[in-house]
This record gives sequence, C-alpha cells and structure tokens, in this order.
Amino acid sequence: MQAKSLPQSALLVDDVSSVRQYLRQILQQAGVEHIFEASDGASAARLFNEHKPHWVFLDIQLPDINGQVLLQRFKQLDAQSQIVMVTAFSSVDNLKEAIAGGAKAFVVKPFSAERIISLLQPQLH
Repeated sequence: MQAKSLPQSALLVDDVSSVRQYLRQILQQAGVEHIFEASDGASAARLFNEHKPHWVFLDIQLPDINGQVLLQRFKQLDAQSQIVMVTAFSSVDNLKEAIAGGAKAFVVKPFSAERIISLLQPQLH
C-alpha cells in the first residue's frame, strides 16, 4: 500500500554532475525507483516529455536556458509535477519567480539530505 503514494520517478536537472549525483543518492535512499538526469535544458525537456516524472529538481542556471523558463514549460505540460528549484543564487526575485511559476519549493545550494527528504516526506507515508 505504501508504494502507491511513493514518488516513483524524478528528473534531476543541473549542469554540475556532482550535484546530480548527490541528489540521486538521496532520492534512491528515499525509495524513488526511476531517476533521470539532464545537464542542460534541451535534455531536460526531452526527458520530461518522455517520462513525465513526479518530481523535478531544477537548477535555475543552466548552460542553454534559464530554469525558470523550463519551470513554466513543465507546469504547462503537467500541472501535477512537483518541481523544486535548486540554485546557488538565492535572490528574492528568483524565489518569487519560482513560487509564482508553480514551484513546490526553493532549495539553496549547498543543501542537506535532510532538506530534500523533508520535501519528499508527505509522499513517503
């Protein structure tokens, strides 16, 4: 019964591979079964369309597009997707834009495993 409420898939979008790797480890330990990774916006858009992940961890600063633009696109494609903006640039404007765009949360790098787990927690019961 618990498996039904567990988030089954996640897309990690960050141009820094160590950030994706850290997120992957956290999510795997939390029981997320399918994890997809993208290092740029074009790959992220393709993977999002293909897999319709339940969770997206989305960096704002990507080499080919602003993550805020992707947030809007993803929410148009799937309003139910839980999108968490992840950034090292924690400006008030970035935060306001992310929340206005439909982001579930805003996480500042460096982040802790506890912070990520706290976002997933309602889904883990």
